[in-house]
Amino acid sequence: MANSKNIDLVFSAAAKTMLLWTAGMVLVAVVGWILNRVFGCGTGCLSWLVLVWIIGVGFFGFFYRNPRNVIQSDPHDVLCPAYGTVDAIDEVEEPEVVGGKCKRVSIFLSVFDVHVQKAPIAGKVLLVKHTPGKFLNALRRESANVNENVLIGIESADFPGCRIGIRLIAGAIARRVTPFIEVGDTLSKGQTISLIQFGSRVDIYLPPRVELCVKLGERVAGSQTILARI
Repeated sequence: MANSKNIDLVFSAAAKTMLLWTAGMVLVAVVGWILNRVFGCGTGCLSWLVLVWIIGVGFFGFFYRNPRNVIQSDPHDVLCPAYGTVDAIDEVEEPEVVGGKCKRVSIFLSVFDVHVQKAPIAGKVLLVKHTPGKFLNALRRESANVNENVLIGIESADFPGCRIGIRLIAGAIARRVTPFIEVGDTLSKGQTISLIQFGSRVDIYLPPRVELCVKLGERVAGSQTILARI
């Protein structure tokens, strides 16, 4: 039921965007009609607006897509929470979720990638923390440290004490991260947990003992690619 609710929230976000898009098109159409009536120009405006509106609908439908995937059942598998390309793998200190040294995997999302994120493990939400910041281009690696972001902490249902952090980092265009979960929620593996709009990045913080299963430059799919094994 929780996943169905989160999917509905994705549709709600898409509907709001389409409403704004349509309102903008109507405004331009009204201006075009006035220009045509008063000055005799703008005759072909409406046909072009219809074409632009159709293209916009197709784009937003593509952008807000939320694939329903068959989820890996092995509790040892940590699934990729995001669709995109692995552009960094390193070790860092993460005090809020993992509580010390951890492995970090960074995934870059282009505007053409799926922009919903999935729960990498089954477990309980320990933290949902929003941090204001800049809106640098997500292609720049330093954006992970200074951009506005939301940090989500999850404790494994199968391995008590095993915690994984997911940092959702806003990009330069839409500048919006929308989590669909709250502290205390119980998650199933592969459940839709958030939406980042129009190109960004996701950092995943893993306990140092896990075995990584991805490499730099690899294309990954949310809730499909095995990120690591506990």
